[in-house]
Amino acid sequence: METTTATKPETERAQDRQERFDHARHRVGLLLGPLAFAAVLLFGGGLPTAQRTLTAIFALVMIWWISEAIPLAVTALLAIALCVLLGVGDEDAVFGALGSDTIFTFLGGFVIARAMTVHGLDRRIALRLLAVRGVVRSPARMVIAFGCLAAAISAFVSNTATVAMLFPIALGMISSVSSISAADSGHDLRRSRISIALLLMVAYGASIGGLFTPVGAPHQLIGRQLIEEQTGENIDFLHWVGLFAPIVLVMFVVLCVVLLLLNRPEVKRLEGAEEYVAAERAKLHTFSPGERNTCIAFAVAVLLWVSPSVLQAVLGEEHPFAELIATHVTEGVAAILAATLLFLLPLPGPGNKATLEWSDAAKIDWGTILLFGAGIVLGTLSADTGLAKTLGGALSDLIGVSSLTSVTILAAVTGVLISESTSNTASVGIVLPIVLPMAQALHVDPLIPGLVATAATGYGFMLPVSTPPNAIVYGSGLIPITRMVRTGVVFDVLGMTVLVTGVLTIGPLLGL
Repeated sequence: METTTATKPETERAQDRQERFDHARHRVGLLLGPLAFAAVLLFGGGLPTAQRTLTAIFALVMIWWISEAIPLAVTALLAIALCVLLGVGDEDAVFGALGSDTIFTFLGGFVIARAMTVHGLDRRIALRLLAVRGVVRSPARMVIAFGCLAAAISAFVSNTATVAMLFPIALGMISSVSSISAADSGHDLRRSRISIALLLMVAYGASIGGLFTPVGAPHQLIGRQLIEEQTGENIDFLHWVGLFAPIVLVMFVVLCVVLLLLNRPEVKRLEGAEEYVAAERAKLHTFSPGERNTCIAFAVAVLLWVSPSVLQAVLGEEHPFAELIATHVTEGVAAILAATLLFLLPLPGPGNKATLEWSDAAKIDWGTILLFGAGIVLGTLSADTGLAKTLGGALSDLIGVSSLTSVTILAAVTGVLISESTSNTASVGIVLPIVLPMAQALHVDPLIPGLVATAATGYGFMLPVSTPPNAIVYGSGLIPITRMVRTGVVFDVLGMTVLVTGVLTIGPLLGL
């Protein structure tokens, strides 16, 4: 949608405010990071050398991740290099973390998501669901429909990619409906409670829906890997879905009710919305071979992801075939096999081009993969050097919490607060090395607090910098920062409440 003269000044003002804030944050962080690094090395004499050095690296990395002084992925690479350079770990131990199975789950999942975007499958699905009769005619139904789309798509595609795809559709809907409404009734819906509710629903729905599966957001795969390494527990695909699916559904209902109450629509009927969706669908071509092949690859990935758990449930965990599949068909292997199909399944036409070319596949988010690698390295070295145990003991003495419930609540609060100031992916690398050892020091099973902390790092709803989905919709200039903060605070509190209650209730039922 083209930016109109009515909204362009406000959009530019919003962007200017954000740029000034980001510039100040970058400059302050760039200075504070090295100062914190030096201070820990000079005044951390009570710690053994390896623990003191690793703490100094943590201080530098956390400040630079939160302030985004330099690109997050570059900070991740620097952290890995410093661990070897300063003798915290040898090169085999440090660089070996980059061979984790989860790395390949990332790769395969990102490649499949890229194929969806290249062939327009994600947009086709979104427009098809919005075309259901009567869905977009009512403001409330339209907002809920976009939320359902965002939540459903983000369960398998990254939150950022989901919002980037739905955002222009939502803006186009606002523009089309607003022009008709202004002519008929005098209501300009471009800067209205309806548009605020719609855009916030797209962002928040994606953040909530991503929790449905472990592959729904990169920080969840990172968190799960760290938890499994620290606890020795295996959290498979179906156990994750069984735990978080009810939480996602409850939180989505809460989101719909509260968001529409806080942003009550000005009108009861949206004229022109159905016509806009129909016009956008008319621009789509017929279902293409590329979309068909992408569907095949995606279906194979999901089938292989759930097969180990299903076979163990049906045949028994000790059945030879179930054990064979569980051992060899890991999530990383499944993702790579499914992604490889995209380079094997041909498209009709001269040259038999593959469904996905490497030039397109290479555009996946490599930075997130590097962030994951750094998180695994720092988490592993925290345990190996004893820093995790030292930190956990110190925090438990300082805070005084001792029960599973209190530790879990603290994990949720910590996760949300950290995620409000830095990316979800960086947040999980900061929060879990604190939460897991603290729980262990208190003789509390760290599995439940770790899972809550992982989920909570995706629940930053308050600020534009909290998550990429928030930043994307705020960039429209249609959401006042005060409205985002007010709405976000409510959902931060509700999200933590639903999350903690849900995991503490459902976790024991699943044997977690």
